[in-house]
Amino acid sequence: MVTIQSKSETELLREGIKAPVKETLLTPRFYTTDYDAVAKMDISSQQAELEAVVEELRTDYNRHHFKRDHEFEQSWEHIDGTTRAAFIDFLERSCTSEFSGFLLFKELSRQLKDRAPLLAEAFNLMARDEARHAGFLNKAMKDFRLSLDLVDMTKKRSYTFFKPEWVIYTVYLSEKIGYWRYILVHYHMLNHPEHQIYPLFRYFESWCQDENRHGDFFKALLRSQPQLWNNWQAKLWARFFLLTVFATHTITVFERSDFYDSIGINPTQYNREVVTNTNTTAIGAFPSVLDTSHPDFFPRLEKCSDQNFQLMAIQNSDRPQVVKFIQKLPLFMGIFWQLLCLYLIKPIDAEAQRGQVD
Repeated sequence: MVTIQSKSETELLREGIKAPVKETLLTPRFYTTDYDAVAKMDISSQQAELEAVVEELRTDYNRHHFKRDHEFEQSWEHIDGTTRAAFIDFLERSCTSEFSGFLLFKELSRQLKDRAPLLAEAFNLMARDEARHAGFLNKAMKDFRLSLDLVDMTKKRSYTFFKPEWVIYTVYLSEKIGYWRYILVHYHMLNHPEHQIYPLFRYFESWCQDENRHGDFFKALLRSQPQLWNNWQAKLWARFFLLTVFATHTITVFERSDFYDSIGINPTQYNREVVTNTNTTAIGAFPSVLDTSHPDFFPRLEKCSDQNFQLMAIQNSDRPQVVKFIQKLPLFMGIFWQLLCLYLIKPIDAEAQRGQVD
């Protein structure tokens, strides 16, 4: 694997306020959707399941969890150099991702308040969780004398429109992959406490349960919409979003290899475990999933990461833009080819497996 990456000096908007990372296909984005279409969804087939998840959200198991204790009250100057830069990058991207979820859920709650009260309440409760996560991460950044101006980001960052169907697929996956990302780090820290360089990791076990509950809500919402799982188009879309999320996760993990190395986690093994477990979990919701056990699956995903590093090297060079474009083109085509080959691997019929379990 190629593991060389360049890190530029931290860019500030003003003293102590970090400029957000440049928006790319890999950075967390802000989303909007067709709120009227969501309001018109017939959720009656999963009404009981949705009400059960909302009741769990009301209970708010983590209402007292995200409190900073005495372990945070110290200097963190000993975390320096590459480890510090990698950890700040992890905090920033995670904070932006959680804040993105908050914005989407809060707007959905506002738009649905008088038209779909159960959904409105669910989105409001999930927005509460996402805001709590984002705030906790932003406070962690302040321990490193930096923070994000989240209010300013809402005004200046672009919003991407996603159809409700796409929102359901992608948010379900982002919550479930988030669960596996956090729980695997938690298990690692239990076995290797010497790598717990910062108190944040002690919060991951309860944190991931929020992600899991959110994923369960979107699973019930997905299953309430037959067009998202009972036809051949749904099978194609499910595999597309799985592959998109897994490719993004793989590239991002290897871009952050310094961070994972600093806490004693092998990036290759970690990525494979997260992807495999998320794919298995998706069998409970999606009509079709990917075959992560195929011998070509992870080598092709990791080839995409290698080509991404080559793209980064070209972008960071001082060559003319036209030269950069010409040099990037075969790499973009190479990534597309790897993803196409992965997409065409014979999938796993999740509905058939669900039937066997039932």
